Amino acid sequence: MRDRLLGRQPKDYDVATDATPPQIRRVFRRRKTVAVGAAFGVIAVLGPPGAGQIEVATFRQDEAYSDGRHPDRVVFSSPQEDALRRDFTINGLFYDPLDDRVLDLVGGEQDLADRLIRAIGDPYQRFGEDKLRLLRAVRFAASLGFALESRTEEAIRRMASEITVVSPERIGGEMQRMLVDRHRGRGIRLLLETGLASPVLPEIVPAGEEHRARLERTLAVLDRLGEPSFALALAAVVRAWVDSSGAIGICRRWRLPNAQTDRVAWLVEHRAALREARSVPWSTLQEVIVAEGIEDLLALEEAGVSAAGGDTGHVAWCRSLLQQPREVLDPPPLLTGDDLLRQGVPAGPIYRTILEEVRRAQLDGEIHCQEEAFRLAAALVRRVV
Repeated sequence: MRDRLLGRQPKDYDVATDATPPQIRRVFRRRKTVAVGAAFGVIAVLGPPGAGQIEVATFRQDEAYSDGRHPDRVVFSSPQEDALRRDFTINGLFYDPLDDRVLDLVGGEQDLADRLIRAIGDPYQRFGEDKLRLLRAVRFAASLGFALESRTEEAIRRMASEITVVSPERIGGEMQRMLVDRHRGRGIRLLLETGLASPVLPEIVPAGEEHRARLERTLAVLDRLGEPSFALALAAVVRAWVDSSGAIGICRRWRLPNAQTDRVAWLVEHRAALREARSVPWSTLQEVIVAEGIEDLLALEEAGVSAAGGDTGHVAWCRSLLQQPREVLDPPPLLTGDDLLRQGVPAGPIYRTILEEVRRAQLDGEIHCQEEAFRLAAALVRRVV
């Protein structure tokens, strides 16, 4: 309902009803429903092929949250009680499709008009029930361009350190939603202002004027990214603060998938690899240009140079290189280890030295065929022996 009132196309729909889970399953039939959270009154109704599914939840009242994440028990109740258990007023709105009316039991419409993120009821109680709401409040405020209501913000500041009871995966999930949003820079700024950055991403918390200037440059880079992947946006946030091993540490702290971790670490490691693209040997640049993450690296470099007011001509030049056929950019090597073995070169550490030097000479146009590669390899062997 929130998105509809804001004139936005909803990304998904949540359905709430006074029907109990067994009643929902009888209405839609068991083969078309999945009890994804029947204990909490949630049944997934399967649509036609390709249409996905919609979760249907029974109006409920939550009892104590012993772990700060999940209710110990739920009691099926009324729309009023269901609305009062939710996180923020703008998320506590119901729409009655039969009467075509909004049911606002928590003041959400007024907060939408006032552009406020306000916890329903006592913010300390709401955040105490589920500590992830601390991060969600910041994300909603950033993505919607809303302000945090004063008591809600006060509770976030005082409870920020308690976010650590939330699972790393849930924190990583919220950070992903925040960083792929177009207001990602505002999200990072709010993390810092509310104190949530210290437990969530302490690496970027400034410790002096020099660090604050670096932070402003980081935010400027973030704001210049178009529609980045999570890995690209995260690399843009941390690249000025950590090296590749530090980036890996952040990703592992949030238990991100290996593919995302590898991409973030690679981007941080090669953050300056394109600066002298037009002056370095092709053999030095080629490994980066043909890498899987090159488009992300080009976007990161372009945003960084643009934020600093520099010339992005080298980025355009690198993009022009990518227009060449793959066999030109990354031709098959002239020699392999098997070739050296067949030529009687004893296996050992020398193989790596030979193959790297032959590959460098091939890419830089110093040799052009396998015969020349063998001659170079023989010369290298004689030099070592």
